Amino acid sequence: MRISAFVLAGLLLLGSATALEGQNARIGFIDSEVILQAAPGAMQAQQAFDQDMERYRQEIQRLGQELENLIDSYQRQQSALNPEAREIREQEIRLKETQFQQRVEELEMEAAERQQELVEPILQEMTDAIESIRSEGNYAMIFDAAQRSIIAADPALDLTDEVIRRLQQNSDRDN
Repeated sequence: MRISAFVLAGLLLLGSATALEGQNARIGFIDSEVILQAAPGAMQAQQAFDQDMERYRQEIQRLGQELENLIDSYQRQQSALNPEAREIREQEIRLKETQFQQRVEELEMEAAERQQELVEPILQEMTDAIESIRSEGNYAMIFDAAQRSIIAADPALDLTDEVIRRLQQNSDRDN
C-alpha cells in the first residue's frame, strides 16, 4: 500500500511538472523541522511547554504514588480484613485507578491543547513566510523535506534558510 502511494504521488508530480513546463514555473523545498527550531519565539514556546509538561508529570507522579500507597496498604492489611472490608477496599482501589486514568487522559488532552496554542502562531507565521516566498519567487510548488516526501533534490532549490531569514525579519519588524 505504501508503494502505491509513492507511485501515485510520483505520477501526480510528473503530471504537474509536465503541465508546468510551458509556464516557466519553479519548484523548491523547505525543511519545516529546521525552520521550527530556528523560528523566532520557538524556543520560548518550547520552554513554556516543557514547564507545563513538568507540572503535568509531577501531578501524574503524585497521583500514581497515592494509588501505589493505597494498594500497598491494602496488600499489607488484606489478610486481617474480613471479606466485606476487603471488598470495600478493593472498590476504593478500582475507583482510584479509574480516577487516575481519567486524570492522565485529561492531562494528555491539556498538553496537546497547550502545544497547539503555543505552536499555532509560529506555524501561521511560517506558512505566511513560505507563501510570500512562493509568490515572490514564482514557485509553483514548495515541498517539505521533513515529511520525507522528497526522495532527492538539488540543494539549490532549498528555501529553508530564506524562510528562516524572512521569519527573523518579520520578528524584528514586530519588536
